[in-house]
Amino acid sequence: MLLLSPCAWGAAASADGSTFESTMTAGVYRSTASAAEAGWIEIPLVVDPARDGYRLDRFLAERIARLSRTRIQAIIDAGNVRTAAPGRVGPEGAGTELTGLRAASRVRAGQLVIVRRPAPHEPPVPMHAEVIHEDDALLVLDKPAGLPVHASARYHRHTLTAVLRDKFGAGHPWVMAHRLDRETSGVMVFGRHGASAGTLKRAFQHREVRKHYLAIVRGELADSHVIDVPLGAAVGSRVRIKMGPRSLAEGGVPARTDVQPLAHGRFAGAPITLVACEPHTGRQHQIRVHLTELGHPVLGDKLYGIDEQAFIDVADHVRLMEDLEQELGLPRHALHSSELEVPHPGRGGAHCSFTATWPRELAAILAVPEAGARRCRLPTPQP
Repeated sequence: MLLLSPCAWGAAASADGSTFESTMTAGVYRSTASAAEAGWIEIPLVVDPARDGYRLDRFLAERIARLSRTRIQAIIDAGNVRTAAPGRVGPEGAGTELTGLRAASRVRAGQLVIVRRPAPHEPPVPMHAEVIHEDDALLVLDKPAGLPVHASARYHRHTLTAVLRDKFGAGHPWVMAHRLDRETSGVMVFGRHGASAGTLKRAFQHREVRKHYLAIVRGELADSHVIDVPLGAAVGSRVRIKMGPRSLAEGGVPARTDVQPLAHGRFAGAPITLVACEPHTGRQHQIRVHLTELGHPVLGDKLYGIDEQAFIDVADHVRLMEDLEQELGLPRHALHSSELEVPHPGRGGAHCSFTATWPRELAAILAVPEAGARRCRLPTPQP
């Protein structure tokens, strides 16, 4: 195995330091200056082949799952959706835009659909990321907790996508090979558009990537476990993004996570455990759901292991996020992507291991013992 570390590859990692920080003030999405000045954002969505021929409202409902079909129809009726013909998309779609759209209008593969909406007030986030490694085929970052990777209902300009655009330019080639939840920190890998990105994504899809996480969970976990529980949309939940156990017969998908306890301690007078997790599949919220099913939810998790009404109250602005964080005792959930072993797309598929140090705010709660430090220690390059 070829091991690469930030120390050994520092010169290649970043010419101006190991961490880059965004000073971005312009819009993240492609939009006109007048739209940005008026407090609007424009969200570009390209129609994929699988959705060729869909009704416009159905396409938008699948691509922006947080919006109801009624809300989408209202946005279309207000004239806040436009499209550009397939294969004729210029830098701003100039001269190719189609208007007068209806909910029943059909979209075609390759067509650009642009949704215009008011820019919301966005909470502050850490607009920086540490470069672990960079070469012609691969970019590896240590994402901080709190930074979303993509836009959502609350975050549009404050995202990792925006940080990358600000650092490397709007036309930069780096494409995410996978995702991390906003509050999850740690290793993320990127490939070049049209080249190594596809190779890396296929490696994740074919389970050729080994993923190692560290987490602090509530309660005292004494033994190792293999959690083999299929997952799907949470049954009976009012939170659309929430996942839960669901049998294969009911549409669930296979999911397996190996869990090993590393250390024990106490937090706010209650027992906690530091665990190493190796997910063998990559389902949404997989580790968080599996640990909750084990009876040991991730410390600080705002969705799993607590009454979901607390999450709904924050989402509906009935309750302040700060109040929930104070109740949980932590402003983030204690889950960290500590190591990724990936086949390097530019080195003949040789496996490389990249690590991210256990964050200081989590180490202050429970440090990684020497016996379990392999998953978060900076590796030494092999000769």
